[in-house]
Amino acid sequence: MIEPISKSDLPKADVTTSRSVIRQLIQIPVIVAALGYFVDIYDLLLFSIVRVQSLKDLGVPDGGMLNQGIYLINMQMGGLLVGGILWGILGDKRGRLSVLFGSILIYSLANIANGFVTTVDQYAVLRLIAGIGLAGELGAGITLVAEVLPKEIRGYGTSLVASVGLLGAVLAYFIAEEFAWRNAYFIGGGLGLLLLFLRVSVFESGIFSSVKAKGVARGNFFQLFSSQKQFFKYLRCIVIGLPVWFVAGILMTFSPEFGKELNLDGLIVAGKAVMWEYIGLSIGDLSSGILSQYFSSRKKVLALFLALTAALVVVYLFVPLRSTDMFYFVCSCLGFGVGYWAMFVTIAAEQFGTNLRATVATTVPNFVRGSINIMTPLFLLFKGQFGIIEGAGLLGLLTLGIAFLGLWNMEETFGKDLDFLEE
Repeated sequence: MIEPISKSDLPKADVTTSRSVIRQLIQIPVIVAALGYFVDIYDLLLFSIVRVQSLKDLGVPDGGMLNQGIYLINMQMGGLLVGGILWGILGDKRGRLSVLFGSILIYSLANIANGFVTTVDQYAVLRLIAGIGLAGELGAGITLVAEVLPKEIRGYGTSLVASVGLLGAVLAYFIAEEFAWRNAYFIGGGLGLLLLFLRVSVFESGIFSSVKAKGVARGNFFQLFSSQKQFFKYLRCIVIGLPVWFVAGILMTFSPEFGKELNLDGLIVAGKAVMWEYIGLSIGDLSSGILSQYFSSRKKVLALFLALTAALVVVYLFVPLRSTDMFYFVCSCLGFGVGYWAMFVTIAAEQFGTNLRATVATTVPNFVRGSINIMTPLFLLFKGQFGIIEGAGLLGLLTLGIAFLGLWNMEETFGKDLDFLEE
């Protein structure tokens, strides 16, 4: 069991010695949640990386590559949206561990099956199933870690989970470079199944177990819409994450088109841009967690990272970089700027009581991911009206403005006691 620690041990936000903090962080739930998210990100991004080669092997002509790719990514995204709600409710009704076990089992088996597909429709069905499985990993992991760690250091724990997990994108890139796309899916599925053995030793959150023993009603998704106050609190949790997916879903996905428009000295590879962005994202997630501990504030650090992201979007779109190397460097910096992903999910988990916490922490990041289905049409509309650079700039201004607005009236949750219920 993890013993609580006193704030009086050290000044400011530090609550224990560095050695004690590390010892408390290196817990089985933290390690397993981090490795689970690592495999989750690997599988989530693998399709984007192997899309062209896999569709070519399935006989899709070059003219149909874009449409079929959109069809498959939308199926995966639909699975994430459905799975986010299902796993969130299950996490509050049955427990955080049930989601950690069930989600990884589903997406691991789906990805192994992906290696055997022979038609696009088979591919689509399995991306839908994989998306449903992938939806549960992050929210359940962050919720469990937030509840088992002492409140004074849980920011370190959730940031560690995300920073390790996001490196799964780097592994996916190199695996796809070295192995055939079918083998890349087999590897991802195999990693997930291996992780199941580690999860046998993970214990359930004591806070959740206490609430469950009392017979409290849990996991009522519609309770989030029971009042205006509740709804806007939930909405704020979602909109502060929109810039993360604007950078990943627009600026990185269409990086070859942006590179061409910017007249760089070479061609941009989308997979490499994504890899560099996720390296920056991993470092940013760790940094934002440490800074939130130092300043004893989630909101101040989130505002800082949003401002940094706004500045870097301007550099990406409007500063004449010319060099592809410099472009990839800015991609990495943009990843660092939106490296508040773990803190954003942590804030969502801290905003709501134990009876709704997993529902919120699991649905919120998946709704943010699903926002790409709104961003993409808007981007195409703005692109048609103003051009690709100005259109992206306008969409960035919109998403960042909404995020700042959502942050404005948000409750500060640093050090908040999570042993409470939503009524």
